[in-house]
Amino acid sequence: MPWTITPEPTDSPAAVALWRAYYTEVSDRWYLRHQGRTTDPAELEREIAADTGKDLTLLLVARYDTTPAGTAGIRLTPDPTTAELTRVFLLPHLRGKGGATRLVTAAEQAARDLGATRMILDTRSDLVEARTLYARLGYEETGPHNTDPYAEHWFSKRLT
Repeated sequence: MPWTITPEPTDSPAAVALWRAYYTEVSDRWYLRHQGRTTDPAELEREIAADTGKDLTLLLVARYDTTPAGTAGIRLTPDPTTAELTRVFLLPHLRGKGGATRLVTAAEQAARDLGATRMILDTRSDLVEARTLYARLGYEETGPHNTDPYAEHWFSKRLT
């Protein structure tokens, strides 16, 4: 099977490169949608440096034929039975090959292993692919569980 998914430090070269690709894509989408431009390079560098992922409980890195291809992050909430799914990302040229489903499924199992019985997440309206994936995998849209200014949709799933 060409996909492998393993935990990895957030500061590994693969994780850092994938974080840069993820942040660039979601930031550019937001700016194109709201301001008709891509992200200012200086702002991009500041934001990438400011969010290192050190707050994650676990980062999973997916590889496709040994090439770093995507990530899924897990953060335990103050309620240790609830985990938050974040940073779900696949490089654009590797989408449609089953990697996203494998990443989310692996993240759910990792959250269970950490004692979580529920997974929550948030996303934006323009991330249509993400919302479609989460609905297909059994996530139900809920009311807000945070005040993130970029969150527009919130989801939850029981991990039983």
